Amino acid sequence: MPDWMSGWPLLAVYLFFLFGAVARSQAIFWLGRGVTAGAEHSRWRARAESPRVRRATRTVERWGMPIVPAAFLTVGFQSAVFLAVGLLRVGWLRFTLWSLPGCLVWAALWGGGGLAALAGARELSERSPWLLASVLLAAGLVVAVIAGRIRRRREQADAVTMLADQADGRPELPR
Repeated sequence: MPDWMSGWPLLAVYLFFLFGAVARSQAIFWLGRGVTAGAEHSRWRARAESPRVRRATRTVERWGMPIVPAAFLTVGFQSAVFLAVGLLRVGWLRFTLWSLPGCLVWAALWGGGGLAALAGARELSERSPWLLASVLLAAGLVVAVIAGRIRRRREQADAVTMLADQADGRPELPR
């Protein structure tokens, strides 16, 4: 736990992270709404057209709103999902109600386990920086292998879908 939070009760820490999750998800959602409302010349327009946001938009269109709370368990993809939901002009109340369970879980993970993991890493770095580097390297390799497999499967699925669409005579969807 950061030194400035060390004396806080657990409920205060949880509420701090809950407020952060709600504020962040709402801000990114409203950025997406702003882009669709005509903020054509903002730097967010380019981000809204990125491959990550296009993939998030397709994911939301495929799975619907349950992807919003699930996105809180991802890193990087959650921002793209919130932006995509805003771009799709989903209503504020609907987005907020779907995001609340994810905010609650995210705050619990970071307010409890996430801070404990950071404190453990700090303690490990004081005892043996090389061991910490080894643990981080091993974790990074595991994440890279998993991400590579997921990407390969997604690319294969996209290729199969594109071939099926071409075989049916349907036009290819823009990426």
